Amino acid sequence: LISLYFRVILLLLLALTLLLLAGFLHTDLELLTPLFGGEAEGPPVTNIMFLKTHKTASSTVLNILYRFAETHNLSVALPAGWHVHLGYPWFFLARYVEGVGSQQRFNIMCNHLRFNPPEVQKVMPNDTFYFSILRNPVFQLESSFIYYKTYAPAFQGAPSLDAFLASPRTFYNDSHLLRNVYAKNNMWFDFGFDPNAPAEEGYVRARIAEVERRFQLVLIAEHFDESLVLLRRRLRWALDDVVAFRLNSRSARSVTRLAPETRERARRWCALDWRLYQHFNRSFWGQLRAELGPRRLRGEVARLRTRRRELAVLCLQDGGAPQNRTQIHDPGLRPYQPGAADILGYNLRPGLDNQTRRVCQRLVRPELQYMAHLYSLQFPEKPPKNIP
Repeated sequence: LISLYFRVILLLLLALTLLLLAGFLHTDLELLTPLFGGEAEGPPVTNIMFLKTHKTASSTVLNILYRFAETHNLSVALPAGWHVHLGYPWFFLARYVEGVGSQQRFNIMCNHLRFNPPEVQKVMPNDTFYFSILRNPVFQLESSFIYYKTYAPAFQGAPSLDAFLASPRTFYNDSHLLRNVYAKNNMWFDFGFDPNAPAEEGYVRARIAEVERRFQLVLIAEHFDESLVLLRRRLRWALDDVVAFRLNSRSARSVTRLAPETRERARRWCALDWRLYQHFNRSFWGQLRAELGPRRLRGEVARLRTRRRELAVLCLQDGGAPQNRTQIHDPGLRPYQPGAADILGYNLRPGLDNQTRRVCQRLVRPELQYMAHLYSLQFPEKPPKNIP
């Protein structure tokens, strides 16, 4: 009994010491929550559907999900046959997934698709975690204009984004919707809604409420590191699972600086995307404040960035700076180059041991090559995907 009494006293003194130490060092007590059992409990989430919107840093998120799937031997709902998207820009159908007949449920779905909940539910388990990502539609549209300049009819005839937004109806035709999805309210379209619908208050509120019902989390591209902190918390993953290098990013020379009047025109032209972004940007910061608080959030973001720098030193040549395609030595690490965009990639440090090289390759492998790699692992009996 006396021994038990002293053990209780010792534990109380230890807890009091930690509290005083935290105050003395001005440390956020929430950073010490593992010592008090304050971390989210339970196994890591492994059933995940990510709605991959366009030009929103979603390729970097996709790399995170691909890496987690490969590391933990999880199944990914990949495009069937020679396809690289899950039916986009048409509404998603379950038959667009390779192996859906023999394997009724997959762990992870993250390739481009137009959201169609009943069909997605045919492929994903009932306990799937749904999330997506949004970007300020002004900058999302600027990126789309460069990236899809030679594809979208609305962009082909416009000499610049300024000229397009000065008179969008001169170039944009509603009847060419499936080719013009990148030219107006593209994120709204990806969620399965009509990009040409009037931005009436009742309609917008109803659609936003629909997104809130179906998606447990919506990330914000402009606050990417904060987004990864919140995502890691919700998925109960390790830090290295969410550390990532920027993928599918453009060189500075292919980014257009927009005048204030052009930005305002973009907000009006993409009014549905603007409302969607405004709502979930507010919601995102509300969740961060409620779940972490400012001090713990700063600490978690700092940890993430420190680990990213460590991995860059370990893995990357050229001081970790992304390179244009002519400077990338390994053809397998050269990203796809669409339109007038100059998409950057990475060189790995020479002399890495085999295990380290595998880890580093996963971090920098471009989207299409990674998809083809996973396809070959999951379906070795199928012809491999031909990625130019």
